[in-house]
Amino acid sequence: MTETILANATLVLPDDVMTGHLVLRDGLIAEIGAGRALPKGALDCEGDLLAPGLIELHTDNLERHIEPRPKVAWPHTDAIIAHDAELCSVGITTVFDALRVGSIGPSGARSDYREYARALADEILGMRARDGFRISHYLHLRAEVCSETLLDELAKFGPEDRVGIVSLMDHTPGERQFRDLSKLRDYVRKKHGLSEAEFLAHVEHEKALKARHGAAHEAGTVAAASRLGAVLASHDDTTAEQVAVSRGHGVRFAEFPTTFEAAKACREQGIAVMMGAPNLIRGGSHSGNVAAQALAEADLLDIVSSDYVPGSLLSAALILGDIWDDPARGIATVTSAPAKAVGLNDRGAIAVGLRADLIRAHRVERSAALRGVWVKGKRVG
Repeated sequence: MTETILANATLVLPDDVMTGHLVLRDGLIAEIGAGRALPKGALDCEGDLLAPGLIELHTDNLERHIEPRPKVAWPHTDAIIAHDAELCSVGITTVFDALRVGSIGPSGARSDYREYARALADEILGMRARDGFRISHYLHLRAEVCSETLLDELAKFGPEDRVGIVSLMDHTPGERQFRDLSKLRDYVRKKHGLSEAEFLAHVEHEKALKARHGAAHEAGTVAAASRLGAVLASHDDTTAEQVAVSRGHGVRFAEFPTTFEAAKACREQGIAVMMGAPNLIRGGSHSGNVAAQALAEADLLDIVSSDYVPGSLLSAALILGDIWDDPARGIATVTSAPAKAVGLNDRGAIAVGLRADLIRAHRVERSAALRGVWVKGKRVG
């Protein structure tokens, strides 16, 4: 039996915040006590926040480690280890690593849209099998409808691959996230160095791909999620009509709806709304879409994702707690709410019998400094 006691902490419980202590035993939360007392052998948390470990459903962070600069390939083992360590360092204890499935061949204008997900998934799963991770890793397959090879790539995954999420993505120019082609032009030309003529060729090529494969890819993705036992998510819903289609497919949560209309429709359809922490912290979307804070103030925000900045997740939760005047509710957007969305019933809250995935944090203005991370009761950061 292994036991750890964390005491004199500000415990963030599912519906409340109180001063107390936790007893961690054999990887689980065994006891919760109130008060500032320091039981024998306890770690004094000095009043710091003690909250559930953060749960990240959508992050592009691994891609940044694999390609730290444009056209610079980094060894995957090193990249995966660094990605895991970075997430741990900011309090994320469960992650769904987002991998794109669906590629475009040499006829397309973007050379980066090549197949990679199956091989990288094997490396992630291999690292897990060798006990090489500090935190818990699952897979999130981002199914790109506007592609050539989506169904073939999905077919390479099976129920044994820890695929927890499959999201329906459609990056067809002029739709969803990039309804405004000027925003797409700025993004694509800057990132990929395309000329105006190459950009226009890219737009026409991807529109043709959607016309040719879109319906079959959408249906095949829904079927693949069921086959894999994964939760289905939508991506960049923009209209109430698109949300209705998502609901018909059995979507459980919506990643980054781009309009107030879509977020409101999600609430009416029983679909949880997920927004990006960078959107909230920066005060708006980098793509010109709806602001996360506006949705929070309208009570239309359920889950937060760090998206492309891992360290933003805890800060966003604290900011939401301030907006709602309810710290427990803010923390829930990065703990119990994402856990519920993907059916992880063993974590995401401080409650007796749940996994002892925990973080200790000292609040500093709108952010917090991490002072400890525990996964299954073992200190890992």
